[in-house]
Amino acid sequence: MIILGIETSCDETGAGVIETENKKVKLLKNVVVSSLPLHAKSGGIIPEIAAREQIKYIIPVIEKALVKKPDAIAVTYGPGLMGSLLVGIETAKALSFVWNKPLIPVNHLIGHIYANWIEQKSEIEFPALALVVSGGHTDLVLMKGHEKIKWLGGTRDDAAGEAFDKIGRLLGLPYPGGPAIEKAAEKGNPKAFNFPRPMIDSNDFDFSFSGLKTAVLRETSFLTSRPTSNLSSLIPDLSASVQQAIVDVLIKKTLRAAQKFNAKSILLGGGVAANTSLRENFKFQISNFKLNAKFFVPPKSLCTDNGAMIAAAAFFNFKPQKWQKLSANPELYFD
Repeated sequence: MIILGIETSCDETGAGVIETENKKVKLLKNVVVSSLPLHAKSGGIIPEIAAREQIKYIIPVIEKALVKKPDAIAVTYGPGLMGSLLVGIETAKALSFVWNKPLIPVNHLIGHIYANWIEQKSEIEFPALALVVSGGHTDLVLMKGHEKIKWLGGTRDDAAGEAFDKIGRLLGLPYPGGPAIEKAAEKGNPKAFNFPRPMIDSNDFDFSFSGLKTAVLRETSFLTSRPTSNLSSLIPDLSASVQQAIVDVLIKKTLRAAQKFNAKSILLGGGVAANTSLRENFKFQISNFKLNAKFFVPPKSLCTDNGAMIAAAAFFNFKPQKWQKLSANPELYFD
Protein backbone atom coordinates (compact mmCIF):
# COMPACT_ATOMS: atom_id res chain seq x y z
CA MET A 1 0.00 0.00 0.00
CA ILE A 2 1.43 3.36 -1.09
CA ILE A 3 0.08 6.47 0.66
CA LEU A 4 0.74 10.12 -0.09
CA GLY A 5 0.45 12.39 2.95
CA ILE A 6 -0.02 16.16 2.70
CA GLU A 7 0.57 18.50 5.65
CA THR A 8 -0.03 22.29 5.58
CA SER A 9 -1.37 23.15 9.03
CA CYS A 10 1.08 25.95 9.84
CA ASP A 11 4.17 27.35 8.07
CA GLU A 12 5.49 24.09 6.58
CA THR A 13 4.48 22.67 3.21
CA GLY A 14 4.98 18.92 3.51
CA ALA A 15 4.41 15.87 1.33
CA GLY A 16 5.52 12.37 2.23
CA VAL A 17 5.12 8.97 0.64
CA ILE A 18 5.14 5.75 2.67
CA GLU A 19 4.87 2.10 1.74
CA THR A 20 3.18 -0.30 4.15
CA GLU A 21 3.43 -4.06 4.48
CA ASN A 22 2.55 -6.30 7.44
CA LYS A 23 1.93 -3.27 9.68
CA LYS A 24 5.41 -1.93 8.93
CA VAL A 25 5.86 1.56 7.55
CA LYS A 26 8.70 2.29 5.14
CA LEU A 27 9.51 5.89 4.33
CA LEU A 28 9.98 6.35 0.59
CA LYS A 29 10.21 10.14 0.45
CA ASN A 30 9.57 13.08 2.74
CA VAL A 31 9.78 16.65 1.44
CA VAL A 32 9.25 19.73 3.59
CA VAL A 33 9.58 23.41 2.69
CA SER A 34 9.22 26.00 5.45
CA SER A 35 8.51 29.73 5.32
CA LEU A 36 10.12 30.12 8.76
CA PRO A 37 12.82 32.60 7.60
CA LEU A 38 10.06 35.03 6.61
CA HIS A 39 8.35 34.75 10.00
CA ALA A 40 11.62 35.11 11.91
CA LYS A 41 11.64 38.79 10.89
CA SER A 42 8.40 39.41 12.78
CA GLY A 43 9.09 37.01 15.66
CA GLY A 44 6.04 34.83 14.97
CA ILE A 45 3.92 33.15 12.32
CA ILE A 46 1.93 35.49 10.06
CA PRO A 47 -0.94 33.33 8.72
CA GLU A 48 -1.39 35.14 5.40
CA ILE A 49 2.30 34.90 4.53
CA ALA A 50 2.34 31.20 5.47
CA ALA A 51 -0.64 30.43 3.22
CA ARG A 52 0.74 32.42 0.28
CA GLU A 53 4.04 30.54 0.47
CA GLN A 54 2.19 27.22 0.62
CA ILE A 55 0.23 28.06 -2.52
CA LYS A 56 3.58 28.64 -4.18
CA TYR A 57 5.23 25.41 -3.03
CA ILE A 58 2.47 22.79 -2.66
CA ILE A 59 2.63 21.37 -6.19
CA PRO A 60 6.47 21.32 -6.48
CA VAL A 61 6.72 19.65 -3.06
CA ILE A 62 4.20 16.94 -4.02
CA GLU A 63 5.91 16.37 -7.37
CA LYS A 64 9.26 15.91 -5.64
CA ALA A 65 7.80 13.49 -3.09
CA LEU A 66 5.92 11.29 -5.59
CA VAL A 67 8.43 8.52 -6.18
CA LYS A 68 5.55 6.02 -6.62
CA LYS A 69 1.90 6.36 -7.60
CA PRO A 70 -0.21 6.34 -4.41
CA ASP A 71 -3.11 4.03 -3.62
CA ALA A 72 -4.61 6.65 -1.29
CA ILE A 73 -4.14 10.27 -0.28
CA ALA A 74 -4.06 11.53 3.31
CA VAL A 75 -4.31 15.18 4.30
CA THR A 76 -4.34 17.21 7.51
CA TYR A 77 -7.79 18.70 8.13
CA GLY A 78 -6.98 20.44 11.43
CA PRO A 79 -6.21 21.87 13.84
CA GLY A 80 -4.18 24.63 12.25
CA LEU A 81 -4.27 27.93 10.42
CA MET A 82 -7.40 28.08 8.28
CA GLY A 83 -5.74 29.52 5.19
CA SER A 84 -2.89 27.04 5.36
CA LEU A 85 -5.19 24.07 5.89
CA LEU A 86 -7.27 25.03 2.86
CA VAL A 87 -4.21 24.91 0.61
CA GLY A 88 -3.53 21.29 1.52
CA ILE A 89 -7.16 20.17 1.64
CA GLU A 90 -8.16 21.66 -1.72
CA THR A 91 -5.04 20.25 -3.37
CA ALA A 92 -5.75 16.81 -1.91
CA LYS A 93 -9.37 16.98 -3.08
CA ALA A 94 -8.27 17.77 -6.63
CA LEU A 95 -5.76 14.92 -6.71
CA SER A 96 -8.30 12.50 -5.23
CA PHE A 97 -10.81 13.40 -7.94
CA VAL A 98 -8.35 13.26 -10.83
CA TRP A 99 -6.65 10.03 -9.74
CA ASN A 100 -9.88 8.46 -8.41
CA LYS A 101 -8.15 7.58 -5.13
CA PRO A 102 -9.56 7.50 -1.58
CA LEU A 103 -9.01 10.68 0.42
CA ILE A 104 -8.31 10.23 4.15
CA PRO A 105 -8.66 13.21 6.54
CA VAL A 106 -6.16 13.11 9.44
CA ASN A 107 -6.04 15.10 12.66
CA HIS A 108 -2.73 16.94 12.88
CA LEU A 109 -2.05 15.88 16.49
CA ILE A 110 -2.73 12.21 15.71
CA GLY A 111 -0.24 12.55 12.88
CA HIS A 112 2.50 13.58 15.31
CA ILE A 113 1.86 10.45 17.36
CA TYR A 114 2.11 8.18 14.33
CA ALA A 115 5.50 9.55 13.34
CA ASN A 116 6.68 6.97 15.88
CA TRP A 117 5.58 4.10 13.62
CA ILE A 118 7.68 5.20 10.63
CA GLU A 119 10.70 2.93 10.10
CA GLN A 120 10.16 1.58 13.64
CA LYS A 121 12.14 -1.63 14.20
CA SER A 122 10.65 -2.69 17.54
CA GLU A 123 6.93 -3.19 18.11
CA ILE A 124 4.92 -0.47 19.84
CA GLU A 125 2.67 -2.26 22.31
CA PHE A 126 -0.65 -1.10 23.73
CA PRO A 127 -1.72 0.46 25.99
CA ALA A 128 0.52 3.33 24.96
CA LEU A 129 0.83 6.76 26.54
CA ALA A 130 1.56 9.57 24.05
CA LEU A 131 2.75 13.10 24.75
CA VAL A 132 2.29 15.55 21.87
CA VAL A 133 4.30 18.68 22.58
CA SER A 134 4.70 21.48 20.06
CA GLY A 135 4.36 25.22 19.52
CA GLY A 136 0.58 25.10 19.66
CA HIS A 137 -0.17 21.96 21.65
CA THR A 138 0.74 20.07 24.79
CA ASP A 139 -1.51 17.02 25.14
CA LEU A 140 -1.43 13.63 26.85
CA VAL A 141 -3.42 10.81 25.27
CA LEU A 142 -3.96 7.16 26.11
CA MET A 143 -3.97 4.68 23.24
CA LYS A 144 -5.59 1.31 23.89
CA GLY A 145 -5.22 0.50 20.22
CA HIS A 146 -5.48 2.08 16.80
CA GLU A 147 -8.69 4.13 16.61
CA LYS A 148 -8.96 3.80 20.41
CA ILE A 149 -7.50 7.09 21.60
CA LYS A 150 -8.55 8.91 24.75
CA TRP A 151 -7.48 12.45 25.64
CA LEU A 152 -6.23 12.65 29.24
CA GLY A 153 -5.21 16.28 29.58
CA GLY A 154 -3.57 19.27 27.98
CA THR A 155 -2.36 22.79 28.54
CA ARG A 156 -4.72 25.31 30.09
CA ASP A 157 -2.88 28.26 28.57
CA ASP A 158 0.43 28.37 26.72
CA ALA A 159 1.73 25.23 25.04
CA ALA A 160 5.29 24.22 25.90
CA GLY A 161 6.61 25.31 22.51
CA GLU A 162 4.76 28.61 22.78
CA ALA A 163 6.34 29.18 26.19
CA PHE A 164 9.78 28.52 24.69
CA ASP A 165 9.11 31.05 21.92
CA LYS A 166 7.77 33.78 24.23
CA ILE A 167 10.51 33.32 26.80
CA GLY A 168 13.08 33.35 24.01
CA ARG A 169 11.72 36.76 23.01
CA LEU A 170 12.04 37.98 26.62
CA LEU A 171 15.68 36.89 26.60
CA GLY A 172 16.36 38.62 23.30
CA LEU A 173 16.95 35.35 21.45
CA PRO A 174 16.03 34.82 17.77
CA TYR A 175 12.77 33.18 16.66
CA PRO A 176 11.90 30.36 17.05
CA GLY A 177 12.72 30.46 20.73
CA GLY A 178 12.83 26.70 21.37
CA PRO A 179 15.95 25.87 19.34
CA ALA A 180 17.58 29.15 20.43
CA ILE A 181 17.03 28.38 24.11
CA GLU A 182 18.26 24.82 23.63
CA LYS A 183 21.47 26.06 22.02
CA ALA A 184 22.09 28.70 24.69
CA ALA A 185 21.34 26.17 27.44
CA GLU A 186 24.25 24.00 26.36
CA LYS A 187 26.60 26.39 28.18
CA GLY A 188 24.30 27.08 31.11
CA ASN A 189 23.56 25.71 34.57
CA PRO A 190 19.98 24.34 34.85
CA LYS A 191 20.06 24.93 38.61
CA ALA A 192 21.14 28.57 38.43
CA PHE A 193 17.57 29.87 38.68
CA ASN A 194 14.78 28.14 40.58
CA PHE A 195 11.88 28.75 38.23
CA PRO A 196 8.42 27.32 39.09
CA ARG A 197 7.14 24.01 37.73
CA PRO A 198 3.44 24.90 37.32
CA MET A 199 0.93 22.12 38.12
CA ILE A 200 3.68 19.51 38.39
CA ASP A 201 2.05 17.95 41.48
CA SER A 202 -1.61 18.39 40.50
CA ASN A 203 -3.78 15.27 40.47
CA ASP A 204 -4.87 15.76 36.87
CA PHE A 205 -2.94 15.52 33.60
CA ASP A 206 -3.22 19.17 32.61
CA PHE A 207 -0.35 21.58 32.03
CA SER A 208 0.23 25.31 32.46
CA PHE A 209 3.22 27.33 31.32
CA SER A 210 2.01 30.93 31.52
CA GLY A 211 3.20 31.18 35.13
CA LEU A 212 6.70 30.16 34.11
CA LYS A 213 6.71 32.86 31.45
CA THR A 214 5.68 35.45 34.06
CA ALA A 215 8.39 34.26 36.46
CA VAL A 216 11.06 34.71 33.78
CA LEU A 217 9.72 38.18 32.98
CA ARG A 218 9.98 39.18 36.64
CA GLU A 219 13.48 37.73 36.95
CA THR A 220 14.79 39.48 33.84
CA SER A 221 13.17 42.75 34.90
CA PHE A 222 14.86 42.48 38.29
CA LEU A 223 18.23 41.64 36.77
CA THR A 224 18.15 44.50 34.28
CA SER A 225 17.21 46.96 37.05
CA ARG A 226 20.48 46.32 38.85
CA PRO A 227 23.23 48.80 37.86
CA THR A 228 25.96 46.14 37.73
CA SER A 229 23.86 43.50 35.99
CA ASN A 230 24.94 42.08 32.63
CA LEU A 231 21.90 40.16 31.38
CA SER A 232 23.59 38.84 28.25
CA SER A 233 26.13 36.93 30.36
CA LEU A 234 23.27 35.22 32.21
CA ILE A 235 21.40 34.05 29.08
CA PRO A 236 22.92 30.52 29.16
CA ASP A 237 21.93 29.99 32.80
CA LEU A 238 18.47 31.48 32.27
CA SER A 239 17.95 29.30 29.19
CA ALA A 240 19.12 26.11 30.91
CA SER A 241 16.90 26.81 33.94
CA VAL A 242 13.83 27.50 31.79
CA GLN A 243 14.42 24.42 29.69
CA GLN A 244 14.80 22.21 32.77
CA ALA A 245 11.59 23.56 34.30
CA ILE A 246 9.59 22.70 31.17
CA VAL A 247 11.23 19.30 30.81
CA ASP A 248 10.56 18.40 34.45
CA VAL A 249 6.83 19.15 34.14
CA LEU A 250 6.41 17.27 30.86
CA ILE A 251 8.21 14.18 32.07
CA LYS A 252 6.70 13.91 35.55
CA LYS A 253 3.13 14.30 34.26
CA THR A 254 3.70 11.77 31.48
CA LEU A 255 5.32 9.14 33.68
CA ARG A 256 2.62 9.51 36.32
CA ALA A 257 0.01 8.83 33.64
CA ALA A 258 2.04 5.88 32.36
CA GLN A 259 2.07 4.40 35.86
CA LYS A 260 -1.66 4.89 36.36
CA PHE A 261 -2.65 3.25 33.07
CA ASN A 262 0.10 0.58 33.06
CA ALA A 263 1.44 1.76 29.72
CA LYS A 264 3.66 -0.65 27.82
CA SER A 265 4.89 2.08 25.47
CA ILE A 266 5.58 5.78 25.96
CA LEU A 267 5.49 7.87 22.79
CA LEU A 268 6.83 11.37 22.28
CA GLY A 269 5.85 13.53 19.31
CA GLY A 270 5.66 17.11 18.05
CA GLY A 271 8.22 19.81 17.32
CA VAL A 272 9.45 20.11 20.92
CA ALA A 273 10.19 16.36 20.84
CA ALA A 274 13.31 17.31 18.87
CA ASN A 275 14.73 18.89 22.04
CA THR A 276 17.75 16.80 23.04
CA SER A 277 17.41 17.50 26.75
CA LEU A 278 13.78 16.33 26.73
CA ARG A 279 14.65 13.14 24.88
CA GLU A 280 17.59 12.25 27.11
CA ASN A 281 15.77 13.11 30.36
CA PHE A 282 12.83 10.94 29.31
CA LYS A 283 15.10 7.92 28.80
CA PHE A 284 16.77 8.46 32.16
CA GLN A 285 13.57 9.04 34.13
CA ILE A 286 11.74 6.05 32.66
CA SER A 287 14.56 3.90 33.99
CA ASN A 288 14.55 5.79 37.29
CA PHE A 289 10.78 5.32 37.70
CA LYS A 290 11.31 1.59 37.08
CA LEU A 291 8.54 1.53 34.50
CA ASN A 292 8.04 -1.59 32.46
CA ALA A 293 7.55 0.48 29.31
CA LYS A 294 9.54 1.12 26.15
CA PHE A 295 10.25 4.69 25.09
CA PHE A 296 9.74 5.78 21.49
CA VAL A 297 10.57 9.10 19.85
CA PRO A 298 10.78 9.82 16.10
CA PRO A 299 13.96 11.01 14.36
CA LYS A 300 14.26 14.77 14.69
CA SER A 301 13.40 15.18 11.00
CA LEU A 302 9.96 13.64 11.69
CA CYS A 303 9.22 15.64 14.86
CA THR A 304 8.35 18.83 13.02
CA ASP A 305 5.32 18.98 10.70
CA ASN A 306 5.62 16.63 7.71
CA GLY A 307 3.48 14.65 5.28
CA ALA A 308 4.88 11.22 6.11
CA MET A 309 3.38 11.24 9.62
CA ILE A 310 -0.03 12.10 8.14
CA ALA A 311 0.23 9.16 5.75
CA ALA A 312 1.20 6.81 8.61
CA ALA A 313 -1.76 7.93 10.73
CA ALA A 314 -4.11 7.31 7.80
CA PHE A 315 -2.83 3.77 7.33
CA PHE A 316 -3.31 2.66 10.92
CA ASN A 317 -6.69 4.31 11.44
CA PHE A 318 -8.40 3.47 8.14
CA LYS A 319 -8.47 -0.22 7.24
CA PRO A 320 -7.92 -1.19 3.56
CA GLN A 321 -11.35 -2.82 3.30
CA LYS A 322 -12.86 0.50 4.37
CA TRP A 323 -10.85 2.36 1.73
CA GLN A 324 -12.34 0.19 -1.00
CA LYS A 325 -15.81 1.43 -0.05
CA LEU A 326 -14.86 5.10 0.00
CA SER A 327 -16.33 7.27 -2.70
CA ALA A 328 -14.02 9.27 -4.92
CA ASN A 329 -16.10 12.32 -4.01
CA PRO A 330 -13.77 14.17 -1.58
CA GLU A 331 -16.59 16.32 -0.19
CA LEU A 332 -17.83 13.33 1.84
CA TYR A 333 -14.84 13.51 4.17
CA PHE A 334 -15.13 17.14 5.20
CA ASP A 335 -18.75 17.46 6.34
